Amino acid sequence: MSASVAEALHASPARARGSAAVEAPAVHLALLGTGTVGSAVLERLSAWQSTGFAEGLTLAHVANSRRSISRPGGVALRQVADALAASPCPSRLDDVAGRLGGSGRRIVIDATASAEVAARHADWLQDGLHVVTACKLARGTGLAAWRAVETACAAGQTEYGDSATVGAGLPLLRSIRALRAGGDRVTAIAGVLSGSLAWLFNHYDGLRPFSGFVRQARDAGFTEPDPREDLSGEDVRRKLLILARAAGFELEQDTVRVTSLVPDAMAALGRSDVDAALPQLDVPLRERFAAAYKNGEKLRFVARLEDGAARVGLESLPADHPLAGGAGTDNKVAIWSDRYDEQPLVIQGPGAGAGVTAAGMLDDVLRIAAG
Repeated sequence: MSASVAEALHASPARARGSAAVEAPAVHLALLGTGTVGSAVLERLSAWQSTGFAEGLTLAHVANSRRSISRPGGVALRQVADALAASPCPSRLDDVAGRLGGSGRRIVIDATASAEVAARHADWLQDGLHVVTACKLARGTGLAAWRAVETACAAGQTEYGDSATVGAGLPLLRSIRALRAGGDRVTAIAGVLSGSLAWLFNHYDGLRPFSGFVRQARDAGFTEPDPREDLSGEDVRRKLLILARAAGFELEQDTVRVTSLVPDAMAALGRSDVDAALPQLDVPLRERFAAAYKNGEKLRFVARLEDGAARVGLESLPADHPLAGGAGTDNKVAIWSDRYDEQPLVIQGPGAGAGVTAAGMLDDVLRIAAG
């Protein structure tokens, strides 16, 4: 964004052309979660503070899973870790609304992956708090939970910032919603939606064991600590549901057909036994790679919405396919619509990482704050 958010939050007397300056309501933020993504949010806010950008925002409340701190005048951004460690105040979700005050715009930034926190989103929205999140549990699970958020936004006249739930803030949801707002009809979506699986299949060469690449990705932080959460395709299912529902297809989660990469025997293991079992992946993946290589194709883990039906799984794609390119953790999504019928709209960029996820979330914060 080129203009200072302060311009949007506070009207300038010079721009008022002789009329009394009108000051926009204060914008109070609550940050829930100070892990990898939450820390990146704090770092970005702190950088803004040092340049004077977005000076209309006040971080009034910060909480992790154990403790919380609240300062009506604003939490000292560079001292959050020490202040939380020393705080005697427990972290209570019931306290969040009260810590943000009763006036001005109030925005909850959910930087957790907590089902308990996600279950509060609809209540906060209905009570007049805006919510920004990268967590997919309120939008990408049961259809009832998705509808609850929609209903709560209407009742509370609030907004739900979910740009970072798919593609770590890439303009995927924004583009789909803009197409529909312009009278377009989205007819199909296909994409590589997992940064961790993108990394794996961008690097797997069919020569070295696939299990070794999984361990490397896990150790680099590209996968969850239990890589089955990525390899199962469940995370991709949630992202596809979010995109499909934004496109107007109100699918239930069990209608998405998911073909997991995890063998049944590995799926049944305790978490501590997973690492030793990873070689179970090697033979089937080597066979899939060899077949694709023979045909001049590439393996990609793809999510598809076609003719109102959705599926997720590993595919062998021609080398010139729109989804076959990319590098690193790139997400790549093709969108077909009435206007993009012969050739799809393709959006590509980093789909994983705390920095880009935090930036996507704060983009939503700025949009809501200026609204």
